[in-house]
Amino acid sequence: MKSTLWNRRTFLKMAGTAGTAAFAFKAHALERVTEAAQSVAGLTPEEAAKDEFYWREIQLAFKLDRELINLNNGFTCPMPRVALDSTFRYMEMINMLPVHYQGMVAGNSETLRRRMANEFGCDKEEMALTRGASEALQIVQNGLDLKAGDEVITTEQDYPRMLTTWDQRMRREGIKVTRLQFPVPATQDFLYNMFEKAISPRTKVFHFTHITNLTAQLFPVKRLSRLARSKGIVTIVDGAHALGHFPFKLHDLECDAYGVRKEMIPRFWPLQAAPEQQDGDIRKFESIGTHPWAIRAALGESLAFHQAIGAERKAARLRYLNMRWVNALKSNPRVKVLTETSEPPQAWGVMAVNIDGIDVRQLATFLRNNYRIIVVPLVGGAPPNSVFDYQALRVSPNVYTTLEEIDTFVEAMGEAAKSGVPESPDPIPGYPAEVTV
Repeated sequence: MKSTLWNRRTFLKMAGTAGTAAFAFKAHALERVTEAAQSVAGLTPEEAAKDEFYWREIQLAFKLDRELINLNNGFTCPMPRVALDSTFRYMEMINMLPVHYQGMVAGNSETLRRRMANEFGCDKEEMALTRGASEALQIVQNGLDLKAGDEVITTEQDYPRMLTTWDQRMRREGIKVTRLQFPVPATQDFLYNMFEKAISPRTKVFHFTHITNLTAQLFPVKRLSRLARSKGIVTIVDGAHALGHFPFKLHDLECDAYGVRKEMIPRFWPLQAAPEQQDGDIRKFESIGTHPWAIRAALGESLAFHQAIGAERKAARLRYLNMRWVNALKSNPRVKVLTETSEPPQAWGVMAVNIDGIDVRQLATFLRNNYRIIVVPLVGGAPPNSVFDYQALRVSPNVYTTLEEIDTFVEAMGEAAKSGVPESPDPIPGYPAEVTV
């Protein structure tokens, strides 16, 4: 396929030939995204974030239901077409003769390990490819030797699945789990001092999020990791909402487990049994028996799509979309944003907001029923779930989100703030208090 320098004229020409464009996306979707990037190559990420011609190309790279406005990508989000097609392709390939092709696909996963490690900044021998973030974290949470009385310091606003894991170790083995509370938004110094003051002679683990899944509160990972190492404390960082969201390199964070630092691998037991010969091998964490490999194999196309956009450009676009509604609503005295929005950026694709006097569960129901906007209401629960005393809507657009969709959210929130929302007999359940995750 001949390479083409993309510009507005090229874009408008293609937009007028919808059938051709649709076919080209199916056959050459990744190439189109890569070529489209040439039109913004000379722009800063912040300038590129405002180029709607470029982002229209990215939007077309997804199969979406535009009858709904999805502002809950912080929960889970759709794969781009290339990754979805890749999953189906590997499924069909393996299905032809599983005993033959399954091993072939599995063997090729070392290529993915190397590429993922290069992109996110760690040694390939520190990168384990698990089935999800919760499994990865539970491997290190359950894999570290602790005895009765040993202390884990975490926060009340960590992910519920991870808090439940520590709770089970507390009930089963008698370890101590200290859960710290903090206001939102909080400063980096406040969070650092909070952990420093909580250290006791029995403290063995710091467990905290890179950014929380609630308000996207950013934590000072490197500073906390250095503090922990100076005290002989292990650091476990939950990066589920950070990796691929905004640019950073894992080796710069200096934590013990995000991936697992190579020298720390022998200290963690695998979640499922592995032979002794693998004690120092990152692959021991992948020993889960026979399982389908198609989804893991599709990571290759997902990574390529991420790289075609670029981490800096992606983060700038997500922040641009969120700041569009923040700036439109911030003058309303009833609207409160619970995420730090000042410069330099500490939040990108996830922010939290509420309207004074309106229950967020009823507000979420109003947005869905009247504007077909999908958001999640945040309501604090009781242990072992997250515990917090605020309510908020979590707003998390994606690279496929349009300005029109953001402006519709602004309109809906303005109406709710002005006129209130009706009381619904079946409000959308709050997260995490009423949802098991």
